[in-house]
Amino acid sequence: MSASQLTAAHKSLGFGTKLKVTNKRNGKSVIVRVNDRGPFIKGRVLDLSKAAAQNIGMVAAGTAQVCYEVVG
Repeated sequence: MSASQLTAAHKSLGFGTKLKVTNKRNGKSVIVRVNDRGPFIKGRVLDLSKAAAQNIGMVAAGTAQVCYEVVG
């Protein structure tokens, strides 16, 4: 996964799937493309690239509660 692109890892969604990911704490959203598998840590559903995490304001915290929906 490239840290500079707006991408994400998901365990089962197809590669190329576009997702709108919204940080529940601040309401910021970003559109990402699934290009990897993971995360492999119990309780986590998505793993965002650093660029995507910066867009929704979650880099400092490292993790955040988000909601996501498939778009396009």
